[in-house]
Amino acid sequence: MPIWMANTGDHLKISKITGKEETKTFLEGLGFVIGTEVEIISSIGGNIIVEVKDSRIAINKDMAKHIIV
Repeated sequence: MPIWMANTGDHLKISKITGKEETKTFLEGLGFVIGTEVEIISSIGGNIIVEVKDSRIAINKDMAKHIIV
């Protein structure tokens, strides 16, 4: 499922990154790499705050739909 569908407090593992190469590269640069565990800190209207690799990152629904957990 796309990460934006997860609930606050969920601990998930990234299984796939979709989209164009530039989108994949951008997300990987933020720390969203296949196999990485993430925690959903907050989710409002599909826009989420995620803890990944000891950092909190806010992403909008358009980016979040490319992260499959």
